[in-house]
Amino acid sequence: MAFYSVNRRLVAGLALTGFMLAAAGCQSSDNGILNLGFGKKSDPTAPPPPQDPKILASQLRAYCPKVTLRDGTAYFNTYAKGAAAKPKKKKLDPAAEAEAAAAAAAQTGPNGQPVDPAHDPSKIIYQASISDMTRDCTHANGQLSMKIAVAGKVVPGPMFAPGTVTMPIRIAVQHGDEVLYSQLHQYQVQVTDPTAATQFVFTDANVVVPEPSAKDYQAYAGFDENTPAASANKTKGKRKKRAPATN
Repeated sequence: MAFYSVNRRLVAGLALTGFMLAAAGCQSSDNGILNLGFGKKSDPTAPPPPQDPKILASQLRAYCPKVTLRDGTAYFNTYAKGAAAKPKKKKLDPAAEAEAAAAAAAQTGPNGQPVDPAHDPSKIIYQASISDMTRDCTHANGQLSMKIAVAGKVVPGPMFAPGTVTMPIRIAVQHGDEVLYSQLHQYQVQVTDPTAATQFVFTDANVVVPEPSAKDYQAYAGFDENTPAASANKTKGKRKKRAPATN
């Protein structure tokens, strides 16, 4: 009986020791060799931890603001004017003028929609469009210098006539609501072929703005028809009155 008792104690001790070793093995890291589902393991698909938001000086020196088109500035149409000189209209009373304007605006196109007489699609001479933009940047002396280029084409319209089309192209750079640079260019392209589009590339190499302290500048390019073109004849200055002669 004593031998039996000793054997039972020995077996119980070995079982307890094995359980403790197994528990210790489950709690230790298996380095991916044995995965029993215990403990936490890194997910290889999880995104990396966020980086320090502080921008390095080297990053700012390599920063070049993106150029985009504002809504409604990708196209520019040139319309034909009346071929013959129109007789001078007699002055009408305000009610008659309003009625005549309403009648002109009530003209409808092929789709049944009202047609603005000043923007009649059937009177288009050329339609210009911007299809691509690029830029190049240099940093020096506390300033950011940009060279902004736009590429596009001029397509002949129903009223095509060989000649020069002048396109109002504006280049601008903003920092939030602050306009750092804005320049309107009257860019001219010669169009002679009525059967094909004429390609053009315009470059503004004189964009200079203060050196940014963060990556928050925005550059824009596009047609600007809202700015009236400069008059061909400059306003003459008033003549100065001759001072009376004195003895």
